[in-house]
Amino acid sequence: MSEQQIKITLAQLNPTVGDVTGNAAKARAARERAKADGADLVVLFPELFIAGYPPEDLVQKPAFQAACRAAIESLARETADGGPAMLVGTPWVEEGRLYNACALLDSGRIASLRFKCNLPNYGVFDEKRLFARGPAAGPVTVRGVRIGVPICEDIWLEESEDYENVVETLAETGAEIILVPNGSPYARDKNDVRLSVAVARVTESGLPLVYLNQVCGQDELVFDGASFALNGDLSLAAQLPAFEESVTTLTWRKTADGWRCNGPSTAQLEGDKADYAACVLGLRDYVTKNGFPGVLLGISGGIDSALCAAIAVDALGADLVHGVMLPFRYTAQVSLDDAAKLAAALGIRYEVLPIAEAVNGFETILSGIFKNLPPDITEENLQARTRGTLLMAISNKTGLMVVTTGNKSEMSVGYATLYGDMNGGFNPIKDIYKTQVFRLAALRNGWKPEGALGPAGEVIPPDIITRPPTAELRENQTDQDSLPPYDVLDAILERLVEREQPLERIIAAGFDREVVTRIDHLLNVAEYKRRQAAPGVKVTARNFGRDRRYPITNRFRDFGKALPAPDETLVARTSRASAEAFEG
Repeated sequence: MSEQQIKITLAQLNPTVGDVTGNAAKARAARERAKADGADLVVLFPELFIAGYPPEDLVQKPAFQAACRAAIESLARETADGGPAMLVGTPWVEEGRLYNACALLDSGRIASLRFKCNLPNYGVFDEKRLFARGPAAGPVTVRGVRIGVPICEDIWLEESEDYENVVETLAETGAEIILVPNGSPYARDKNDVRLSVAVARVTESGLPLVYLNQVCGQDELVFDGASFALNGDLSLAAQLPAFEESVTTLTWRKTADGWRCNGPSTAQLEGDKADYAACVLGLRDYVTKNGFPGVLLGISGGIDSALCAAIAVDALGADLVHGVMLPFRYTAQVSLDDAAKLAAALGIRYEVLPIAEAVNGFETILSGIFKNLPPDITEENLQARTRGTLLMAISNKTGLMVVTTGNKSEMSVGYATLYGDMNGGFNPIKDIYKTQVFRLAALRNGWKPEGALGPAGEVIPPDIITRPPTAELRENQTDQDSLPPYDVLDAILERLVEREQPLERIIAAGFDREVVTRIDHLLNVAEYKRRQAAPGVKVTARNFGRDRRYPITNRFRDFGKALPAPDETLVARTSRASAEAFEG
């Protein structure tokens, strides 16, 4: 190794949770690539790479812990060949305590271990329950270079009562370069947030920083990669691509101002393009990692199923997508025509299976039970439930996974019926509001992401995008018969779901009180439906599932009144010193 130059390989890879053997094989392949590139220092892998991230409660199984350790030990022995050292994330049990660790493998040994100090316990994270907190340790040394290894959350917050400033500790103990393994899930505009965090750490330490993130879909989470490196003067040293694997070797040179790099920079997707790419990756990994031979979805001639079909083809290829139109008496000819056009444009297998006979059979059975009750919404919902039953039957026969097509707007207010839009294995648009569904459909007709397997050009018939939407519960009326226009509905829901705003504040922003209170009511009473929905891609700050967890049985309601001000005069305040003394 030249005294003034080191090469560090970044392995932005797609691990699979629980596939210890497969993840280790990916690590070996990346090291071989690093060796071919002449890397002479470290191959850096994402957080908990050997286990896959997040492993959730799987990481508590002793058999899983042992498998991860055995894989790390095997990789460590292989570094005796004189090739690059490796920094690999792994669960690690030490003195009966489980840590989120990063192991330095070099010269045939596990040369050093560093444990995650700051454990996140918000949003989708639950690490305080799973892992012990590690110490804020100093750098590891490899071939004379002092490398700081904070793990993900260790760079996110500055020092406080609960969080240690790990980067400050590393700088004070002689680190020269900061290498950060991450498991950072995708959310819209997340890149700006990550960059601002990294800039803050570089500013306070004066050290260059490498932010290495995994790229994969894991259940409802998508990890977008988008790894990057900053020089000590805050200039961009490198930017890796998003939503795809990348093994990239960076050459760092030591100057009078410290280590610097001038690596490759890939333009990043933003906004709707990034969200669409996240939906594609999330569906692709869910299907392939769970071993499904392909997917099946109901094609209605509407916008939601059209967008889901396009995402499915981009994720898996047309040969693995099967579309079924299930018409009933309310299905308009234009819907039949547009569904056929969509299937032809995407090149998928497509069938039309009328459901009148099945629905009529259910209606006959019901009429025999409830002879004195007039038809109502019960009968109207039978068509959706019949469709769901048939889709699941086809799935059982073929092994294909049913793609669910309910959007976030209608799931929020209970308009996605349980056995129609919400039944199935996975929903790529579960976290996409209806207004964005229209935007993404129009976007896909003029663009497709890198690596997408679908055809270029117009794949969604324009009539589907421009035609007024039909209700999810009743095909013969428009949603506006019972809901406000989607731009209003989504604006209210965004304030209720993403920002948790009180109704009084939403009304003060100019929204009609009656509309706001009704939407809030529908949101509350639909919680039981959302609990039964298929998992789906998370793209917003708060999705229905891991982020937003509300009780089904819940009598609290916000009535849109001004919030009562707290009466501080009623509270007896105790000094901190006396409270601590009392608590022992």
